Amino acid sequence: MEITKRVNIGSVDKLSRVLGTFDENFNTIMHELGVVIRIDGLEAVVTGADEVCHQAAEVIKNLALLSENGEKIDKSRVIYCIELAREGKASDITKLSSGAVAITSRGKPIKCKTVGQKIYVDAIKGNTVVFGVGPAGTGKTYLAVCLAVQAMKSKLVDKIILTRPAVEAGEKLGFLPGDLQTKVDPYLRPLYDALQEMLGLETYTKLMERGSIEIAPLAYMRGRTLSNAFIILDEAQNTTVEQMKMFLTRLGDGSKMVITGDTTQIDLPSGKRSGLVQSTRILRAVEGIKVVELTAKDVVRNPLVMSIVRAYERAEACGQGTKGEKDEEKTIQEND
Repeated sequence: MEITKRVNIGSVDKLSRVLGTFDENFNTIMHELGVVIRIDGLEAVVTGADEVCHQAAEVIKNLALLSENGEKIDKSRVIYCIELAREGKASDITKLSSGAVAITSRGKPIKCKTVGQKIYVDAIKGNTVVFGVGPAGTGKTYLAVCLAVQAMKSKLVDKIILTRPAVEAGEKLGFLPGDLQTKVDPYLRPLYDALQEMLGLETYTKLMERGSIEIAPLAYMRGRTLSNAFIILDEAQNTTVEQMKMFLTRLGDGSKMVITGDTTQIDLPSGKRSGLVQSTRILRAVEGIKVVELTAKDVVRNPLVMSIVRAYERAEACGQGTKGEKDEEKTIQEND
């Protein structure tokens, strides 16, 4: 049954922000939910089937509230609010109008863009060890680096330690020129980039030279006790069970650990179990440890990335993902 709902936006300025450039935001809502929206004064008049009409009205109402709090309304945020509305949680988006997580060296505020990101940030602030598990583009590593820099600036820790397992995704380390550090630098590049954005190149360089920031492959962590430090293990899906246990037991007094990874992108050799998969399973109930699972809804890159992640998830669910491709490749090789 087709119905009509009216949403009062409140002011011309707010209406303009919610509409977006060339009405892009309302066009997105109409396209995604299959409704018709027209403007009558300061009201958005939504017409469509019962359920989607209610969803569209909720989206518009909560985007208006978000705009009132000074938040930018763009296409990715509109699509995210629509996703929440489909789950009956459109009002959750207003939780994102709280203060900035951190400020970059150029004065840009870094804020949580999804509810999942806010849960993740709050978990890091309130726990000693946090696992952030989710697909690419959900901000797992970037937000952890932001919080690490804030902790150092606030003198909560003396040192930031960033590490990743040097596991190849299609290339061999031996083919790269240089010594071991030179070989692993490409794997650590996302961590360098995030730190430089937060601190500025000059401050970053000084802290690196002073040893207040350490970026190293996971193998360098063995035998150490890491005290008064904010420690981030990135790409943790590529740790073995033994490596993960070794890393977690490095935790010293006054330290905080954040472990990030995507269990759908494991590059370990066949037969090796992922330490991230095992640890998130057996450590969930341990006090002081929090496992936060981010999803495709939390992707904050180009909106197309969310669609790509979902397409892969559907393919995996139908048995058409990586495993199926490997089996097919094996069959072709055997036939050859």
